Amino acid sequence: MPTGRGIPGLRGTDHIGFTVPDMEQAHHFLVDVIGCDFVYSLGPYPQDEELMAVRIGVHPQAQILEIRFYRCFNGSNFEVFHYDAPGQEYERPKNSDMGGHHIALYVDDLDDAVSYLRERDIDVMGEPSASSGASLGQRWVYFTSPWGMQFELVSFPEGKSYERDAEVLLWHP
Repeated sequence: MPTGRGIPGLRGTDHIGFTVPDMEQAHHFLVDVIGCDFVYSLGPYPQDEELMAVRIGVHPQAQILEIRFYRCFNGSNFEVFHYDAPGQEYERPKNSDMGGHHIALYVDDLDDAVSYLRERDIDVMGEPSASSGASLGQRWVYFTSPWGMQFELVSFPEGKSYERDAEVLLWHP
């Protein structure tokens, strides 16, 4: 759907990259709990100060130990990094901090998905909430990975309120 604006040839989000403290723990969570497919891995990479400092923007002595790629049904892929880096911080930003983020996963039945996560001792943050306004029709709830990264389950099987009058709809799996 060319629009004539923005980055030429842009088709959409290819992947979401994030760093984890323990690759095996992340693999278990993404494959055995979330249900993603592991596709392939890369690394370890030799130290390369120019690559780290200039092209990736991390400490020049940082080293990528491994990168793994996952496909999670429909939507963007996950590129998961495991680094060894001087001064590496293990505090995750809060959702309200600069760089704060979450990954939202669409599910057909929010209540079934929440029960599934709780049965696996995943930290589900409270009870599902019903959205209002333009998002009326959507229910959501956050949950955290074992390393503290926030994920969200969303569901709006009957659509959202804004869709009635919108010229452009948000992408929906």
